[in-house]
Amino acid sequence: MKSKRLNGKVAVVTGAARGIGRAIARKYVAEGAVVAIADIDAAAAEATAAELDGHAVAFPCDVADMTSTRAMVERVCARFDKIDILVNNAGIFDLKPVLEITEAEYDRVFDVNVKGVLFTLQVVAKEMVGRGVRGKIINIASQAGRRGEPLVAVYCASKAAVISITQSAGLALIPHGINVNAISPGVVDTAWDHVDALFAKYEHRPLGEKKRLVGEAVPFGRMGQADDLVGASVFLASAEADYVVAQTLNVDGGNWMS
Repeated sequence: MKSKRLNGKVAVVTGAARGIGRAIARKYVAEGAVVAIADIDAAAAEATAAELDGHAVAFPCDVADMTSTRAMVERVCARFDKIDILVNNAGIFDLKPVLEITEAEYDRVFDVNVKGVLFTLQVVAKEMVGRGVRGKIINIASQAGRRGEPLVAVYCASKAAVISITQSAGLALIPHGINVNAISPGVVDTAWDHVDALFAKYEHRPLGEKKRLVGEAVPFGRMGQADDLVGASVFLASAEADYVVAQTLNVDGGNWMS
């Protein structure tokens, strides 16, 4: 029988109630981990945890609120005595022409996508260092962080910041035995109906057209699915990635080469 790569590990996955986070949580459980489902939607987090047959526990958490994040981490450590793996997956998307972006819209995206990533990483890393855990931290970036897009300035900038934080934190924490890396998805068909509607509004397209065109442009031949990200997430959380430090791994069907 093939051994499970995450046996005995405790993982925190933010934004795990649905989408990519939910897929990662399910795969981690299959690989032997116990998972803290950390999500702002407490009811959805409970529902996801219930699917995982006692191997996951829901913890309400708003990553944009450091009091909420600290409380979540304290509760996870009280329950499981440690955290071995953090997946910083919680994130939000928005788009608007540059000349119309408001300060409130900027703050909303950066509070979740950048502040949430940095300070969740910080509070978990402190626990890892204090408990002598040689841990793994995985940030979910995006191909949008590799380039600019005319309607997506704030989101692109936020994900570029995630890539940069991954590099800096990776160098800072590896002396403590903590590997920080990131995954850069391409276009993933989770909330794309919402994204498509925004593009339709600003690019004056019929609903569904942008989604179809974007999917057709992926060299692999289709948009990604949440399950396409789970292999990389297990690899980076496992001992197989012990020598991988401060990297952002593209998992995007060939959209971006680096």
